Amino acid sequence: MQTFDLRVPGQPAPIKVNGQWQLLYELHLDNYAAEPLQPKQLRVLDADNGQVLRDYDETALRAMLGGPGLSGKQGDATIAPGAHAVIYLNLSFDDAPAALHLTHQLSATRDNGGTPLQAQGGTLSLQPWPAPVTFSPPLRDGYWVAIYDSSWPRGHRRTLYAVNGAVHVPGRYAIDWIKVDAQGRYTKGDPTDKNHWLGYGAEVLAVADGKIAAAMDGMPEPAKVDPGKPTRVPLQDASGNYVSLDLGGGRYVFYEHLKTGSITVKTGQAVHRGDVIGRLGYTGETTGPHLHMHVADANVPLDAEGVPYALDQFGWMGSYASIADFGGEKKWLPSASAVVRRGELPAPLSVLSFTPPYVFKEVSAKTKSP
Repeated sequence: MQTFDLRVPGQPAPIKVNGQWQLLYELHLDNYAAEPLQPKQLRVLDADNGQVLRDYDETALRAMLGGPGLSGKQGDATIAPGAHAVIYLNLSFDDAPAALHLTHQLSATRDNGGTPLQAQGGTLSLQPWPAPVTFSPPLRDGYWVAIYDSSWPRGHRRTLYAVNGAVHVPGRYAIDWIKVDAQGRYTKGDPTDKNHWLGYGAEVLAVADGKIAAAMDGMPEPAKVDPGKPTRVPLQDASGNYVSLDLGGGRYVFYEHLKTGSITVKTGQAVHRGDVIGRLGYTGETTGPHLHMHVADANVPLDAEGVPYALDQFGWMGSYASIADFGGEKKWLPSASAVVRRGELPAPLSVLSFTPPYVFKEVSAKTKSP
């Protein structure tokens, strides 16, 4: 009986977030049946002994599904014959396993019911457990909010680009950095004036020693900001003014949406950790001034795979309860005291300080922890 073809492209790698190891990867599925299929259950298995490591029911599975094979209607998880979809997985581990050898078992039903169909595949191996590249923060001081979440249907991780005959997720670990004050405001004054955004014009720093692989400047900034609504530009201009930094070993750091005329480096130039390479701006496709940063395995913004990375040290000051709270400029939830984290990727919607000493400004340290 024809059913799904399952595969995991590329080789995923782990990253540590809030003290836990996380393994993010995508399970791609193609419906080879002659009728629509509805995924109902996904099990992640130990490929060596068949032990069930994770078991996702239909509700959880619907939240993890995405890709071009879905209709886009709210709650519709039906995959048409010949259509392609993606299951976005994020496995958490308290400790790093010595090795992982995984496979996947997907159950689905036809539109007209009947006996559930099963497919097994998408095998992947991690042996040994690889360590992510680690470097210093791209900005100074604080407070900076790490805007991302792998579960957002239209977030960086769920944006697929089919370029030069292959599908990629360049922003798999991308973070949008936006500066706020102690009260949660990211603007002071008129929010349509980019100069009133707290982070606008902040110096952007090289996160490691390396060589400038590309430096693209000259794209103008819109006269006004329309908060919450992205500027519309051709796909090739979505990154705005940007710099890519070659770290060696097939790793490139991308800094995007930089301020027009602010880039201080040239292609081929050697830079050192902490050097200023430009300033935070408002170019390309963006909803407001911010720094987009990600690491990829090739020197092209879209035709590359996003790879994990960690910051060597930062002060975790607190977090936002939701993206809606951030968008509404509500006050973020401070921790009881600043927490220093090392060798981690900041958690979604966390509020950070990058320059020691990590102390609260205008926020009482007696505030109850979230």
